[in-house]
Formats: sequence, structure tokens, C-alpha cells
Amino acid sequence: MTLPELTASSLSPAELDVDIVVVGLSTGEQGLAIEAAGLATEHAEALLDAAQRVEADGERNNTWRIPAPAGFSCTSVVFTGLGAHAPGSDGLREAAGYAAQSMQKVARVAYALPTASSAEVVALCEGALIGSHRIQKTHAEPEAGLQAITVVGPASPEDIASARVSAEAVWRVRDLVSLPPNVLHPQSFVERVKAMAESLAVSIEVLDEKELRDQGYGGLTAVGQGSTNPPRMMIVRWSPPGAKKHIALVGKGITFDSGGLSLKPANSMVGMKYDMTGAAVVSAVALASAASASPTAVTAWVCLAENMPSGSASRPNDVITIKNGTTVEILNTDAEGRLVLADGLSAASTENPDLIIDVATLTGAARVALGERYAGLMGSDDAVSQVREAAESAGELVWPMPLPEELRSLLKTDVADIANAKPGNTLGGMLVAGLFLREFIGKDPQGNRLPWAHLDIAGPAENSSGPWGYTPKGPTGALTRTLLEIVGAKAGSAK
Repeated sequence: MTLPELTASSLSPAELDVDIVVVGLSTGEQGLAIEAAGLATEHAEALLDAAQRVEADGERNNTWRIPAPAGFSCTSVVFTGLGAHAPGSDGLREAAGYAAQSMQKVARVAYALPTASSAEVVALCEGALIGSHRIQKTHAEPEAGLQAITVVGPASPEDIASARVSAEAVWRVRDLVSLPPNVLHPQSFVERVKAMAESLAVSIEVLDEKELRDQGYGGLTAVGQGSTNPPRMMIVRWSPPGAKKHIALVGKGITFDSGGLSLKPANSMVGMKYDMTGAAVVSAVALASAASASPTAVTAWVCLAENMPSGSASRPNDVITIKNGTTVEILNTDAEGRLVLADGLSAASTENPDLIIDVATLTGAARVALGERYAGLMGSDDAVSQVREAAESAGELVWPMPLPEELRSLLKTDVADIANAKPGNTLGGMLVAGLFLREFIGKDPQGNRLPWAHLDIAGPAENSSGPWGYTPKGPTGALTRTLLEIVGAKAGSAK
């Protein structure tokens, strides 16, 4: 899909020649109030009268559509609920996004929500763009979608560019994740990302199954060897001249997870095409870093495999060797994501980056513990603090979790350095997975473990309930904007 054109206008909302104008509707001690930028008093009064007649209440995550009153050039007006308090950046992003999700088959939309700062303008633009994303049916002709978004108010070119970079990254994640697994496999994932990167100054290196085996990527090799679609490691680099900071992003890219020989129940396999969301996120962030000319060097280690059962698949009790030389006994082939991440984390560590962040739909335990809106966050204290602050700035939800040392004993094995799981154990599954990953974080020249954060996005990667804010049902692109905050890929001019 292609993002709609995004522009700013100083005209009154009533003068705009668009299909729909979106205005805010708040509720408080004084009752309903129209919240709109640049709207004349008589037009605001007409809208308030219309809102009362349709019994709009101004609550968040609600919209009401009416025919445009006399004096408006548009066809319709949509009220989007702002609630009882000043919305701020997060509220504006969600109100604009929810309005965008509610509108179908329109070409031109204007948003006249009031903003008080550049940050609020960017948030409004992000919500309008991200909420406008639609999933295209596979193999169907692309539908004519939204063509243009106008924001009423003082949106600078930098604000527009920043919002477009952010929204495009989220769109890319959603587009990749929505593809069926017979279309998206490790090699086709690579091809699609290369196509996205054609106009960007990134370098892309791809290791095929032979190179992975020869170079010691035992995790990727073991997970992918049961499939007719062999594994890949794709390394996407944005290397700006004079970069003073280097961030490594490692993404889990299981394009379909059957569980391997530790086969999942039939119902549990539905939705396992989403198991490559981490890879989609880190790929999109690396491309956005180049598109925005971020001053930070970014390397995305995209760990791609299809986990399938066959005569060549890995077996429980197999012992493999990860890229850093650590031996792992596989006790559950359905705990495969941590094996491919182990290779990615090991390889990323050899470059001694300033920060390593891995992103993965890693454990069902994360969904059980935190639901579908919060991502589990683990790692070293400094890295966890950076990610937490970035998530707060982006308006996304993470929850720091411990890495209890006493749980490490669950992964002991007599025949290897570590086991990938403890069969039968149901306690602290998200935490045990984090402890496993920590084993593959390298050390700096002084012997200190590199700063590292692990994001288990199994919950927020897919929304199984109804839409809210700018979040649709289905693939969400969650945590993409948090990583954009960290790598500094939200400011500047998109290329």
C-alpha cells in the first residue's frame, strides 16, 4: 500500500474541499464541547447542535458521522471523542487514529483537532496516517484507498516528514505480517525488504542455508532444516558518515511456526504466520533510519526460518552449536524462536554495538501475563531504562520484567551448555526465555556484558479484539515507533 499525501492547511475547516472533516468532541463538567482548530463560532455552534441531536457523548474510542451543516464545503463531518480531559499527544494520536479506522472508501479527509505543540502535531498526523492503513486481500487488485489527508493548523515540513517516516514503518510491518505463509517465507521476505529498500542508502547482506551452516549459525540451521523453504539471515545496515552510536536490532522471523516435531495443536497453529513480526519490525526500523537520515548507525539482524516437521527436522534431544560456540540441547522444537535469536544476538555482539535490542513474538506466557497491549521488557538496567523512556515518548506500552537467577537452573542439561526449554514447566515461561537469550549477549573489551534489551511482543503484535485508537484488529505494528524513538529515526526529511 502507498501512504496518502499529507499536507497542512491554514484555511477554516468549513472551507476545505474534502469528503470528510474530523473534529474533536470533548465531555466535561460543562457538558459537550466542540474541539476544533480554526473553526468560526457559528460553525462550532452548528456542529455542537448536530452532536447533541445524534446523542454523541464525546467518550474516547467513539465516533459519530453527520451530514455537513450549512456553510461547510465537505460532504460529512466526523466527531471523534476526546474524553473529559486535555488529550495531549497520546490522546490526539488515538482520537485521530480511531476516526481514520471508522471511515471507509473516502478519498480526501481533513483533521481539525486542536494542537498545542509540534509534538502534538506529529502525533495527530501519525494517528491519521496509521489509522488509515487497510489490509489488502491476497492476490486481489489493489483498491482505491485514501488519497489525501489535510491537517488544519501549523504543521511544519519537518512535522509532516517525521509523521510519514513513522507511519510508513508501521504500514510496512502490517503489510508484511498480514501476508499468508505460502506467500511469505524466508527468501520471499528477503525479496520484499530488498524491494522496499531500493531507493534507500542501506546495504543488505543475505546468508543462505549453506553459508549459515558453514559459518556456524547452528540455531537458524536447526530450526529451518525441516522445511523446503530454507532459512536466511538478512543483515540490513544503515551506516551514516560520522555516526557516534551503533544500535543492533535482532528480530525473530519465523515465517510459519508449526512447532516442528513438537507439533502444535491444530487450533494453536492458526495465526502462526504472525511469528515473524519481530523481523518485520527491525527491518522496517532499519529502513526508516535510512529514510530519515538518522545520525545513529543501525544494523538489523533478521533471523528468518520456517519451523516445520519432516524427516530432516530437528529432534528433541538434538544438540546444536550456536554462532558463539555455546552448545544447546533442544528439548522442545516449539521453543525455536530463542534458537534463531541466539544466533542473531551472538553475531550482533561481535560488532560491539552500543546497544542490542531483540524483538520477538517469543512466548505465549507473555500474553498470559500481560495481555495484548503490553510488551514484556527484560535485559540490563541501562538498556531497559532506554526502551522504557522511548516507549513512554511514543505512547506505547511496555512492562519491565525480572530475570530471576534462580530460574536459570531450569535450563541445565548434562549433555550441553544449556537446554532451550524445560518440558512440563509452566512457571515464568517469559522469564526463562529471557534468561536463555541473555546467555548469547557478548561482552565489551572490558569484560562487561553489552547493554541489551529483550522485547517479547507476543501480546501487542496482534490485536484479537476490536479496534481501538489507531490499533486495528489483526497485525498492529506495535513497538515499531518505540524503536524509531531509540534510533532517532523520527526527525528529518524522509527520502
